[in-house]
Amino acid sequence: MAALPERARDDRIAGEQAALRRVATLVARGTAPEEVFAAITEEAARVLGASYASMARYDPDGTRTMLAAWSGTGPTFPVGTRERLGGRNMPTLVFETGTAARIDDHRDATGPIAAAVRELGLHAVVGVPVKVEGRLWGVMAVGSQVEPLPAGTEAHLAGFTELAATAIANAQARVELRGAAEEQAALRRVATLVARGASPEEVFAAVTEEAGRLLGADHTVVARYDRDAARTVVGSWSSTGPAFPVGRRIRLGGRNVPTLVFQTHQTARIDDYRAASGPVAEAVREFGLRATVGAPVSIEGALWGVMIAGSRAGPLPASSEARLAGFTELAATAIANAQARVELRGFADEQAALRRVATLVARAAPPAEVLTAVTEEAGRLLRADYASMNRYGPDGAITVVASWSGTGPAFRIGAQARLGGRNLHTMIFETSQPARIDDYTSASGSVARAANEFGLRAAVAVPVSAEGRLWGAMMVGSRAKPLPPETETRLAGFTELAATAIANAEAQTALTASRARIVATADATRRRIERDLHDGAQQRLVSFALDLRAARESAPPGAGDVRHRLDDLASGLDGVLEELREIARGLHPAVLADGGLPPALKTLARRSPVPAQLDIEVDRRLPVQVESAAYYSVAEALTNAAKHAHATTADIQASEIEGILHVRVRDNGRGGADFSKGSGLLGLKDRAEALGGHVLLHSPAGAGTTLEVTLPIDDAGPREL
Repeated sequence: MAALPERARDDRIAGEQAALRRVATLVARGTAPEEVFAAITEEAARVLGASYASMARYDPDGTRTMLAAWSGTGPTFPVGTRERLGGRNMPTLVFETGTAARIDDHRDATGPIAAAVRELGLHAVVGVPVKVEGRLWGVMAVGSQVEPLPAGTEAHLAGFTELAATAIANAQARVELRGAAEEQAALRRVATLVARGASPEEVFAAVTEEAGRLLGADHTVVARYDRDAARTVVGSWSSTGPAFPVGRRIRLGGRNVPTLVFQTHQTARIDDYRAASGPVAEAVREFGLRATVGAPVSIEGALWGVMIAGSRAGPLPASSEARLAGFTELAATAIANAQARVELRGFADEQAALRRVATLVARAAPPAEVLTAVTEEAGRLLRADYASMNRYGPDGAITVVASWSGTGPAFRIGAQARLGGRNLHTMIFETSQPARIDDYTSASGSVARAANEFGLRAAVAVPVSAEGRLWGAMMVGSRAKPLPPETETRLAGFTELAATAIANAEAQTALTASRARIVATADATRRRIERDLHDGAQQRLVSFALDLRAARESAPPGAGDVRHRLDDLASGLDGVLEELREIARGLHPAVLADGGLPPALKTLARRSPVPAQLDIEVDRRLPVQVESAAYYSVAEALTNAAKHAHATTADIQASEIEGILHVRVRDNGRGGADFSKGSGLLGLKDRAEALGGHVLLHSPAGAGTTLEVTLPIDDAGPREL
């Protein structure tokens, strides 16, 4: 082609500059890329004298998509037309080299694109790369139906591609800015839910929908990783049909995004799920997804779950992982906040339960009541199905002393099982350490068989120690799943209270037993003194009296003064002997030792200065300590009625009911009796309590006095825990 005359060249340059200015004006106004591309192709073709011009984008899947085309002589490639790269043709050469390329005779070109170009009747084409921020984005081409294009065509075309690149960059910036604004708005909406303490379920629903819409995904899911190597859907959204059901559990394994995230704790993507494997992959394919991206959800540095976005059409954008991470952070915050609220509420519930038990311990409630309360409170607080308190015996067995169930029958109180095998109670007995079994079907021994009868699947137990000695074990169990990891620690708080109650009870038992031994020793001492007086001093005094009377009879006649003096001495000795007998009877009356309580009380009533009515319903001998305590109680009451209350009548009642001796003495005196006003009543109280009984005193001023004594008969002493 001959060189253009100088004037023609100047006109062409002026025309080119004018065309570039017109396009630049469109770019500067922020005109839509489609409009800019259409203007560029037309302006370039007219300036360069070409019969054809086009603008195309390179796609990730090895194709080029037509975005704008112009022809001065006939049809053009329709906008949106996609052709695969390959062979020898101009778009493929530009894609492979990243530089301008030309084909002056298209009859020699090959590949799908070459065939399409020939259909348009083009003889020669020139193409220049369109680069955006240094990256190959597409190609701009001009073509001729007759002859090759001039040698400077590539350089002239480059000016137009720079404007195209600027328009594309501006458009991408606007899209990214709009996308960033939309992303920030979506994140703000979710953050607002989190800030106002919305439930995790509500947050998960919002997170999945907001992320799905923002990323242009077809499906989004938030799933929790479970301890048994499975993932459970906790939030789900779909733009194209049914979503993954919330609560659906699928085991991990194979090659799929949830498993990859679980194994690496990093983001993961699969762009073609046909090559994925495992149960999760099968579920993904059921929903027609072709590609997915996943990001880990971590709470306080520990992997909690995964958030996934999926597409039915093709791979998601490269930025999907990073954009998804913003939502996973909000999901993690919502979960952490919810866990904190649950933990705080659980802490408050735990403290309330411990206070209730501690109140029982502080008021010295019976150990059986405390252990029952401890067992129930722990079972309810830890959301267990069963709870039990068990005591180790010296015979290598355990005994259930307290039991609770939230779902059915509880372990029977008093039930026993022998230690041995692999089960919690044997493990604690051997190690004195907390223990757990998460699958009780693998346990063994008689204890395990008993647990399996109640359908226990998993259980946790902790030792109960009293004063440094292993006393027993407290257990909570579940029929459904393993108990939480913190169960051992929380259970320990209850066992400490149980141990305190046990130690208090054992200390009280020891104190009561000691007092009972003291009372028994005192009674034995009285009986010994009584026997010593009867067998020793009394017998000697009787002998002295007989000797005096014999001396009187042997006195000579005329010794009247001596005989009279001997009579006085004998009479005085009789009085001393009678007083000694009274003392001996007070120490331990013979009638009580010989006949038991009924005749002894009859004797007291007969000798009482205050007329007394008797009502006795006791027809057997009772333990010595019980008979003595009852006798001295009645004696003290009658003495007080006469000496202090100035009573005129008294009623004595004694009866045995279900292993308990009940004694009541009532008088019509002036009242006002008080344990603090004398040692007699206080001594009775101490004696009764030493035997495991108690004394009640009702003595209002001017209304008489009632003394009630209850004494256990069966063991005549403190009850062992």
